[in-house]
Amino acid sequence: MAPIATAAGQGLDSLRARIETRIAQAPARAVGVYFRDLGSGDTLLVGANTRFHAASTMKVPVMIQLFRDRDAGALSLDDSILIHNEFRSILDRSPYSLDKADDSDSTLYALEGQRRSVRQLIDLMETISSNLATNLLIDRVGAPRANATAHALGADSILVLRGVEDDKAYQAGMNNTTTARDLGMLFTALAQYRAASPAACREMLDILARQHFTEGIPAGVPPGTRVAHKTGWIEGVVYHDAGVVYPTSGAPYVLVVLTSGIQDDSVANAVVADVSRLVFGASRR
Repeated sequence: MAPIATAAGQGLDSLRARIETRIAQAPARAVGVYFRDLGSGDTLLVGANTRFHAASTMKVPVMIQLFRDRDAGALSLDDSILIHNEFRSILDRSPYSLDKADDSDSTLYALEGQRRSVRQLIDLMETISSNLATNLLIDRVGAPRANATAHALGADSILVLRGVEDDKAYQAGMNNTTTARDLGMLFTALAQYRAASPAACREMLDILARQHFTEGIPAGVPPGTRVAHKTGWIEGVVYHDAGVVYPTSGAPYVLVVLTSGIQDDSVANAVVADVSRLVFGASRR
């Protein structure tokens, strides 16, 4: 992939202008974009320090922490966890449960009282964004540890505070938040095999490449292009996609697109897909 900053007269400024024009057409409260060409090192930021509710993108630092613990011998991915649906609010330690109707995966709820491996739960957390799997894994590693690791990897303003559907904490403003830059730092560390051991990073990227939700970044690149990514959304509030794109020729790149305030999910999907298309198209020039 030719460096975007010098390819056929299409510099980063030109790409920025096209992205900003597309963002201006969106009925969004805010859009944040982070792009990094992993071959040339060229980086483009548009609203990349704007803070958003992280939604399910916070599941990436949780996964990274689990693999780092595996690297350190603190756990095995074959360790089993008891499936349960009662958790404690970080606000006051009161109990709460998840509603399977609000989860993108309902199958795990039928397995309460049974055990599943850490490996299986990570796969559910990342590929189909299971909230129940996420809360079980956060209980295992601790949100503060995942947060500290993310900061150490350069995502120094991300906040991973709690599990999913902790409504008391949500109402009190105790929320997981991120910026496009934060997620860009995490995916760059994964792509450069620095987030954990190289073998662990390859495993994580393989998991992320099996993502079931492809309406965002993958919709803006040619079919068959490998994209290792994580989506996150709260209907009518935020829609995000962040990942590493591997063109069939040339260097990979990191792309993060975060949106807020778009009421129609299909419109939010289209914004992310269009930014993805612009970046991929510029990289081919």
